[in-house]
Amino acid sequence: MGYIDDATNNAYGRFYDYEGTIPAMESFKGYIRRYGLPQSVYLDRHTTYKSTAKPTIEDDLAGREPMSQFERALKELGITVIHAASPQAKGRIERLFRTLQDRLVKEMRIRGISTKEEANRFIASYLSRHNKMFGKQAAMEGDLHRPIPEVLLLDNILCIKTKRALRNDFTIAHNKRLYQILEPVHAKCAVVFEHTDGRMLIKHNDRVLRFKEISIRPLKLKEKPLKCLKTRKKYIPPKDHPWRKYSISTISIRKETPLTLQE
Repeated sequence: MGYIDDATNNAYGRFYDYEGTIPAMESFKGYIRRYGLPQSVYLDRHTTYKSTAKPTIEDDLAGREPMSQFERALKELGITVIHAASPQAKGRIERLFRTLQDRLVKEMRIRGISTKEEANRFIASYLSRHNKMFGKQAAMEGDLHRPIPEVLLLDNILCIKTKRALRNDFTIAHNKRLYQILEPVHAKCAVVFEHTDGRMLIKHNDRVLRFKEISIRPLKLKEKPLKCLKTRKKYIPPKDHPWRKYSISTISIRKETPLTLQE
């Protein structure tokens, strides 16, 4: 993960296992701690830097486009993000990568460097010599990098923030894991903070909530389905039933003569 200053050609870089949000935030944190906050950052359209999500209803109402976690962090730092339209537009950083892939790799091979940790220890001294050799004087005097404010907590900005629903039993599901909030909070949602060093926090309105991971989920009791009472079917006599031999029209009703009592 590499950066190069457009005015002076000063380079900064670190080795990582992959190109993603956490490596991008950690490497950018190292850059601004050394040089300060830049005015803008010129990036490609990798999914780490450019969101491919569809706008939500809230985005449409606010007239904004979805932002990646890296874009959101730079916006909170007051840094303008510019996306390159083509790989050729990033010619300066691409030429730096070609130089490092040639000279840097050869020097690491001579020194027997074969691990990421050894490479990161070596690249700091290597880039210092590189900047002295290939750096240039800026066209205008003055450094436009802004100092980092002392009240600014970089760890709470350069991190992954995810809004999660808070269930009625005070649990939160995140990354296929379940977490139990250990204190009462009257809210429908909370924000999960994933820091670059692997730490995780859960906050609500800048209040850090105590939580623990539920390693074993409780088993759900299988309720027996209710059996419906069978309704009694209407009895239909067969054709040869004695009832069918007679009908009301064929039955003669005999009038009984009243009995008289005689003394």
